[in-house]
Amino acid sequence: MLESRIDMEGKTSVSRIVDCISSRTKAFIDEMPKSKRKLIGQFFTSSDTARFMAGMFDFSLLAGRRVSILDPGSGSGILSGALIERIMNETAIKEIHLVCYETDADVIPLLKENLDIISSLLLGRIEFDYQLKNENYITSQGIDFSGGLFSESPSEKFDLIISNPPYLKIPKNDQAALSMPSVVHGAPNLYFLFAAMSLFNLNPLCEMVYIIPRSWTSGAYFEAFRKYILGRGRIIQVHLFVSREKVFSQESVLQETMIVKIKKTEQAPSCIVVSSCETSDDLPNRKNLLVPYNLVVSGKQKFVFLPVDENDLNVISLIHRYSDTLSDLGYKMRTGIVVDFRQRKELRTECGSDTVPLFYCQHIKNGRVNHEPSGKGFDWISDSNKGLIQRNKNYVFCKRFTAKEEPRRLQCGIYLSNDFCGFDYIATQNKINFVERLDKEDIPIEMIYGIFALLNSSLFDSYYRILNGSTQVNSSEVNTIPVPPASIVWEIGLSLENSGRLDTIACDELLEKFAYGKD
Repeated sequence: MLESRIDMEGKTSVSRIVDCISSRTKAFIDEMPKSKRKLIGQFFTSSDTARFMAGMFDFSLLAGRRVSILDPGSGSGILSGALIERIMNETAIKEIHLVCYETDADVIPLLKENLDIISSLLLGRIEFDYQLKNENYITSQGIDFSGGLFSESPSEKFDLIISNPPYLKIPKNDQAALSMPSVVHGAPNLYFLFAAMSLFNLNPLCEMVYIIPRSWTSGAYFEAFRKYILGRGRIIQVHLFVSREKVFSQESVLQETMIVKIKKTEQAPSCIVVSSCETSDDLPNRKNLLVPYNLVVSGKQKFVFLPVDENDLNVISLIHRYSDTLSDLGYKMRTGIVVDFRQRKELRTECGSDTVPLFYCQHIKNGRVNHEPSGKGFDWISDSNKGLIQRNKNYVFCKRFTAKEEPRRLQCGIYLSNDFCGFDYIATQNKINFVERLDKEDIPIEMIYGIFALLNSSLFDSYYRILNGSTQVNSSEVNTIPVPPASIVWEIGLSLENSGRLDTIACDELLEKFAYGKD
C-alpha cells in the first residue's frame, strides 16, 4: 500500500519530500472545510515557507551525532519533511529521531502516511525513527513545565524544534492555560503556549524556529511570555511578512505573521538578521537588515521591535534618545470608559438636564475634538452612573482603532474643556484613548499641545508601527514610549499653540527643532 502511494506521487526522491507532502496536503485542504479547521486554529504551511524555515537552522553543532527533532502541532508534517529534506541534502548526519504531536483526528491519517513515506525514502540512507503522539502537547507536559515533583515522565529534550502552532484564543481556565500559569496573563493564545513549551523542550545551545503571529512582540497580555522566552533564550533571526493576506497562500489568513529563530542561551548575539518580504512567494527576494540586538529587544517589558529598513532603525534610535515616559512626566494614557452597547439604558439621543456629551472617535477631526453628530445616534449619556463619566478637563484624545490602509496609526485630537464649558462632566466611548494627569488635575495648555505634537508627529507614528503591527492603539504601549523631558515638551507645545497649526508637518518641525535635531 505504501509503495503504491509513493508511486502515485511520481518519481519522489529525498530532495522532493516537501513537494510530495505539499501536494498531498493541498488535496486534504480541498476536502476539509476551512471553517472546521479554523475552530482548532489549524492553518497549513506552504512549501516555500517550510523550506525557508528549515533553512534557518545552524547544523554546525550537530555533526556526527544522533539528531532529535520535535514538531509540535505537526499538521500534515510538511515542516518535519522540510527539515529532513535539508539534512539529507546538506549534511552527513546519519541518525534522526523525530517526534510529532498532533491531536486532530482528521489530519492524523495523512500525517501518518506522510511520515511513512519519509521513512521509506530514507530506508538504507540513514537511521530514522519517528513517534506520532496523539496527545495534547501542552497539558501532557504541564507538571514538568511548572516544576512539579511528581512527574512520571520527565519531558524529552530536542536538538531542533520547528513548528507552525495552532493560532487559537482560549479561556484563562482552559486546561492548557492552567498548565502554564507562569506565562499566562490576560487572554491566552495556544501559539505562545506552544512556543514557551518548545523552549522548555529544547536542549541548551540548540535552536527552535516558529512561524507565529506578530502580536506577542508587544502588549501587556504577552509580557509574561516575552519575559520567559527572552529570559531563557535569545532571538537569532527574524523574518517579517509585510502582507497580512498571503502568508498561508492556500488559507487566506488575515494575520500579520513572522518567523523567528530562538536559541536556548543566555548569550545574546551582537546583531540579529531581520528580513522582510510581502508574501511567501517573495522569499527569494527578501530584504535583509542587520540590527543590533539591543534595538530589537528593548525595555523592561522586553518589547520586540521589527525594523525593516534603515529609516526604521533611525526612528528607534531617535526615540530611544530619551528614557522618561509619560508617567515619569506625570501623565498617563487611559482607555475610554463607556462600552456603548452595554450601557444602552444610559444612552440618549438629545441633550437634557441630566445628560453629558458622549465622545466617539468620530469626533476627532483635523487635530481637534468637536461634538458634531457622530452618526452613532447616541451622542449623549445620562449622568446618573458616576462610573461612566469623567471631569471636563483638558485631554489629548487618540483613536484606538484605524484601518490598515490609513496613512497614520496614531490619530489624535486636542480636547479643551473651555470648548464645552457648559458641562462639568463628559463621557468617552471605549474606542477612544485619552491622556490625563496622574493626579487627576487639569493639564496645562502648553503640555496638551506638546503631548499632542509628539503623538501627531511622523516620528512617533512610525515608532508605534514598528512596535505594534496591529491596527489597534494600546494605551499600555503608548505609556511605555520614551518621551523628551517635560521642559522640552512644554516648549514644543507653546510653539505649536502659537503657530496656529495642528498638522503633522508643523509637529515634525518642532520635534526636530527642540528634541530630535542633530546633537
